[in-house]
Amino acid sequence: MMMTANARRISGDVWHVGGSDRRSPIFEGHLPVPAGMSYNAYLILGGETALFDTVDKSVASAFIEDVKAALDGRPLNRLVVQHMEPDHTAAISALAELYPDMTVVCTAGAKRMLANYCPGLEQSRVVTVKDRESMKIGDCTVTFLTAPMVHWPEVMVSYLAEEKILFSADAFGTFGALSGNIFADECCTVKEWLPEARRYYANIVGKYGPQVQALLKKAAEADIAVVAPLHGPVWRSDLVDIISAYDKWSRYEPEEKAVTILYTSVYGNTARACGLLADELAARGVKKVKMLDMNVTHPSYGVAEAFRASCVVFASTTYNNGLFPSMRNLLDDMADMGVKDRDAAIIANGSWAPQAGKIMRAKLEEMGGMTFIGEDVTVAGAMNDASRQAVSALADAVAQRVL
Repeated sequence: MMMTANARRISGDVWHVGGSDRRSPIFEGHLPVPAGMSYNAYLILGGETALFDTVDKSVASAFIEDVKAALDGRPLNRLVVQHMEPDHTAAISALAELYPDMTVVCTAGAKRMLANYCPGLEQSRVVTVKDRESMKIGDCTVTFLTAPMVHWPEVMVSYLAEEKILFSADAFGTFGALSGNIFADECCTVKEWLPEARRYYANIVGKYGPQVQALLKKAAEADIAVVAPLHGPVWRSDLVDIISAYDKWSRYEPEEKAVTILYTSVYGNTARACGLLADELAARGVKKVKMLDMNVTHPSYGVAEAFRASCVVFASTTYNNGLFPSMRNLLDDMADMGVKDRDAAIIANGSWAPQAGKIMRAKLEEMGGMTFIGEDVTVAGAMNDASRQAVSALADAVAQRVL
C-alpha cells in the first residue's frame, strides 16, 4: 500500500491525516495562535475505510490529496462527522463528490446542519446515530457517544474498541501546529503542552463544564489507550495528566495554589502597585506568582490564568469614570466562559474619582462563588505611603490564603 509522508500510523489500521496552518495569526476570528493551528482527521484502512472528520479550508486542498494517496485507489466507504464547525467540515462536499458511494455518519443535529453547510449532499447518504450506538466498520467496532455542548450541540465522540482509541472531537484539543511528531510525548512534556491546552479549554470549552463532566463519565466506562482530538497532539502515555486537567477545569477547581495578577495601567502607577504586591508575596514565601499586563496581553491568556490559579488579583485604573477597556474585556470574557469559585483581590486606581474597584467587584460577584481576600486597595494616582501600606496588608491576606 502506498502511503504519503503526511499520513502517520496511530495504531493498527488507524492513521492520522490532516494538516497545520502556520500562516493564520488568529483562530475563530479572535484567538491568537502564535504557534499555528493543527486540524486533525483520522482514517481507518481496514476491511472497510472510514474517515473521522475533515479539516479547515486553510489546509483542505492538501488534505484531500493526502486522503486520496492514503486510500491508494480504494473507495472511502464512510465519513464520520463528529462536529459540524467549519474548521472540521470544509472538505465534506469535495469528498462526497470524489466518493459518490460514501456514507456520512453523524448525529441527528449534525444532519440538520449538513443541509445548510453542504447543500449539495443528498440527505439519503446521511446515516444518523444515537448515544451509545455501535457500528461495525470492517473488522472494527465503533461506539458513538453524544457530547452536546462540548462545545456545539450536535457533537459526538467515537470509541474504537479494538484499538482502544477515543476520537474526541474538540475535547482534549490544544492550540499549536504539529511538525511531524503527532504524539504529545514525542515532542513535548505535558507541562510544555499544558499552557496552550489550558488556554484552548478555557476559551473554547470553558463555559460548558457540566457537559464536559458528563462526557468524562461516559468515557470512563471505556478502556482508553489513546485520545485523538481534532486539534493538537494525540495523547497516549499522558492520558492521566490531560484527563485530570480536564476534570479540574470542568469542575472550575483551580489547577494549583498560585497567585496571578492581571492588571491594566496607563502611566505605570497601577503597574507599580502590582509589582510591589508581587515582591511582597515573594518575600512571604509565595511561589508561582505571575503578572500579566492586560493592555498588551490578549484576554484569552487572562481567562486561562483564571482557570489555573487559585487566587487572582485584578488591578485597573479608572477610565472615563468607568473601567479601563482591556480590563472590562477580560472580565466580560471570564463571565462568558463561566469562571467562578476563585479567591479574588482588587487594586483600583483613580486620581480624583476612583470607580474601577467597585465595578470590578460587581462584575466578579456576578460570576458566582468569588471569595474576596483582604481590603480593596485604592491608589490615588501615584503610590504613596498609605497605598504602600495597603498593598503590604493585601500581601499578608493573600499569602495567608495561598500558603
